Amino acid sequence: MNMPANSSFRFKKTHVLEKIAASRASTRSVKQQLRELSNVADEVLRDLWASAQFPANCALLATGGYGRGELFPHSDIDVLILLDDQSADDEHFKTSASSFITACWDAGLEIGSSVRTVGECVSEAEKDVTVQTSLLESRLLTGSSVLYKSFAKTYRTALDPQAFFTAKTLEMRQRHNKFEGTPYSLEPNCKESPGGLRDLQLILWLSKAAGYGKSWDELGRKGFATAREVRELKRNEALLSLVRARLHMAAKRREDRLVFDMQHLVAESFGYLAEGE
Repeated sequence: MNMPANSSFRFKKTHVLEKIAASRASTRSVKQQLRELSNVADEVLRDLWASAQFPANCALLATGGYGRGELFPHSDIDVLILLDDQSADDEHFKTSASSFITACWDAGLEIGSSVRTVGECVSEAEKDVTVQTSLLESRLLTGSSVLYKSFAKTYRTALDPQAFFTAKTLEMRQRHNKFEGTPYSLEPNCKESPGGLRDLQLILWLSKAAGYGKSWDELGRKGFATAREVRELKRNEALLSLVRARLHMAAKRREDRLVFDMQHLVAESFGYLAEGE
C-alpha cells in the first residue's frame, strides 16, 4: 500500500534532515543530501501531477535552486506549469492546475508556482533578470518533453549572454551595497552577503549563460580555474551550504541570516559548545 502524498513527503523529508543533523561538521555529503531532499520533492510532485490529470500537452518544470537539484530544508519549491497556447483558456487545464496547486500545499510542499506559455516565459525573462536566472536552471519534472524542448530551445535563442552578464553584475553590486560591501558583518547572511552562496552561484550562472559549463569541474577542465581553485570552491560552497541547511533547521523556517539568537544553535549543531558546557 502506497503512503499518501501528504504523509510521504513529510516522512521522507524528516529522514533526510536527520541525516544532515547527524553529519555534524562534515561537509562531504551535504550536496548529496540536498539533492536527496530535491529528489523526494520530485517524486511527490510527479505523483500529484498524475493525479491532477493535466492535458498531455502540458509540462511541469523545476526552476531556480530547486531546478539545480538543491533543496534546502525550508526553501520554496519553485515550479513552472508550462502550457501551449491552445491550453491557456482550456477549462480542463484550469481545473487540473487548481487541483494540483492545492494538493501540493496539502502535501506539505511549500511551492512557488507560475503558469506560463513558452512565449510568456521569454517575455517575462526579457523584463526581469530574476525570472531569466530562474529559468536558466530549469529542468523537466514530468509532462510533455516535446513542449519542454521547444521552451529550452526558444529560451536559449533569446538569451543574450552579454546583457545577462551586465544585468547580473549590477544586481550583485546592489546586493553587496545592501550589506555594506563586507563579508565581516556580525550577523551575516550566508546566502546574500558578499562572499556568500549567491556569489558562487553567480559565477556558475554566468558560465552557463555563456556556454562555458555549469559546474566547477567543467570550468576546471576548460582552463577557467586551476585544480586547486576548483577544490577550494567546492569545499567552500559545501561549507556555506551546510551552514545554511543547519540554520534553516535551527530556526525551523527559511532563515539565511546568522542572527545572534541563531549563532549558538548553529555552532552547537557543528559540535562546538561554549566554555563550561
